[in-house]
Amino acid sequence: MAKKLGIGVIGCGNISKAYFSLAPLFRGIEMRACADINMDAAKARAKEFKLRAETVNDLLKADDIDIIVNLTIPAVHYEVSKEILDAGKHVYSEKPFVLSIKEGLDLKGRAEKKGLRIGSAPDTFLGGAHQLVRNLIDTGALGKITSGTCHVMGHGMEHWHPNPDFFFQPGAGPVLDIGPYYITNLIQLVGPVKQVAAFASTPAKERTISSKPRAGEKIPVNTPTTIHGLLEFENGAVVTLNTSWDVWSHGHAPMELYGEAGTVYVPDPNFFGGDVRFTEAAKPVKKLPKWKHPFGVPNEMHSQGMMANYRTAGLADMALAIAEGRPHRCSMELALHAVDVMTGLLRSGETGKFVAMQTTCERPAALGVTEAKDLLAKKK
Repeated sequence: MAKKLGIGVIGCGNISKAYFSLAPLFRGIEMRACADINMDAAKARAKEFKLRAETVNDLLKADDIDIIVNLTIPAVHYEVSKEILDAGKHVYSEKPFVLSIKEGLDLKGRAEKKGLRIGSAPDTFLGGAHQLVRNLIDTGALGKITSGTCHVMGHGMEHWHPNPDFFFQPGAGPVLDIGPYYITNLIQLVGPVKQVAAFASTPAKERTISSKPRAGEKIPVNTPTTIHGLLEFENGAVVTLNTSWDVWSHGHAPMELYGEAGTVYVPDPNFFGGDVRFTEAAKPVKKLPKWKHPFGVPNEMHSQGMMANYRTAGLADMALAIAEGRPHRCSMELALHAVDVMTGLLRSGETGKFVAMQTTCERPAALGVTEAKDLLAKKK
């Protein structure tokens, strides 16, 4: 039985609650402390989840912390992750991992010098629904994937998030904020990307917050909010990716993949579960039976009903991979290639030119039913 690695968190905002509340589901990790530049925020989370509240510097020095989870805003992901690595700790970052290839390669070099691991969200591709699709592809049920479509479109975070400002600044926008879920899932299903092209626009130069406590306040928009892209994969597949925060309603499926032998309708990669539909050649489309995958089991109530949420699965897999001496699935290489794709789309939108990828990666190992069960803590 591998010992539990001590986990600390830097950044006690909105997303931290999911990490703190879901971490006990998994073996190999134990949440021990949290930090934030706002000590009141750190103390509030610490009290809520019975942790230590630390200053950032004290957390970096803490002897009982092995991995630090970086939940800061994207604009400072690189700087904070660099501090974590320089302090001799493994780092697991929220998405997007970094905002440039240069930043990612610098972190890679720092980690390799010290024998440390880097991991990054998203880990939703480890969900039962997406691993069922992976199984269909790996067993040949779809044949070779030749093309596909992805649509992630809505009307922005100013309608629900208490502090939506950073979503509309460089380093965010729909490609870098929501795109990681879709692009990471595409990479784990289809493989690495060869080149991209895109059109981008910013229809509204400012947004009006309608969520409390800042309803009525206007915020500037300094990054494209509609990006329509094309991804050519190394295996020859071509996928359309449309991302927008300028759409009130649409009828597109989140993701469809077209293979030589059939079509698979993939549920929203932003979530772990959902229904997978499949058609073999010209046969009628059918909803596949629920796979007995633990990360597809609904465990949380949301506005849409009970949903599967196993955030921190990627963190737990990394911790156990460290102990077992194997690669972890939410790897630096995977995250950096996704960043390459996303920044390439934005660059293409600016220049009107095709952009070749500077990186590549292996598809992460599939997470089957047995492997997923092995990540879970034993029920008492």
